Amino acid sequence: MVAGLDQYGVFGNPIGHSKSPLIHRLFAEQTGQTMSYEALLAPLDGFADFARDFFARGGRGANVTVPFKEQAFALVNQLSERAERAGAVNTLCRHADGKLLGDNTDGVGLVRDLTVNAGWSLADQRILLLGAGGAVRGVLQPLLAHKPRELVIANRTLSKAETLAQHFADLGPVLASEFAWLQQPFDLIINGTSASLAGELPPLPAAVIKPGHTRCYDMMYSAEPTAFNRWASDLGAAACMDGLGMLVEQAAEAFLLWRGVRPDSAPVLAELRAQLAG
Repeated sequence: MVAGLDQYGVFGNPIGHSKSPLIHRLFAEQTGQTMSYEALLAPLDGFADFARDFFARGGRGANVTVPFKEQAFALVNQLSERAERAGAVNTLCRHADGKLLGDNTDGVGLVRDLTVNAGWSLADQRILLLGAGGAVRGVLQPLLAHKPRELVIANRTLSKAETLAQHFADLGPVLASEFAWLQQPFDLIINGTSASLAGELPPLPAAVIKPGHTRCYDMMYSAEPTAFNRWASDLGAAACMDGLGMLVEQAAEAFLLWRGVRPDSAPVLAELRAQLAG
């Protein structure tokens, strides 16, 4: 910790690859905030004690990444509505009385990247969401708040998609599907699986892409187009985006929670994109 500065960090394991320290340093410089932000390797056993110690030593807030988002959910004294819905916490904030608030900024980060950075409308759209893990659960409430015509969750294990659909059914028209059942095109397809990290694809029928119309988004990102976006582009998708903007936007939402000011994400995203390409 840096003496005399408000202390923030990101907890993860592994954590050396994290871009969060760079993102928040750029946010702080841009907004004139005096703070310290570090990548902190949390132990796989003993996360709760590690986090409590950070805040006991004066930590003001932290981001939480894999594999600790569910443990962070159990750690806090208070949950935001979106964290409660997501069943996971990616942002911690210590109140003046020492109590911990848990929030989840992943979903709002995705939606801001889609609607603000890309300028894509979500209202009255048929949206296909691939996967049924924590990444998907975390974005369902913010997506449904934009009133899509229909949101279909497709997953290899149908029961997991059905459980999610039932849990969020009160927020809008959510359906569950196996991949093979998908025989109609969608307006927007969001890949929430980690398959792209291994250069793999969910077993999607080509029928989900309407050439020149369907837009595709992969929550993963890399210097080169992801496997999912290459597949979509080859089938004539109207546009393809990766998840680097989601990373920056969820961080901006956390920064707003901690510091009371929203940074301009555009120049930070441009800097990360340039570094990734380089």
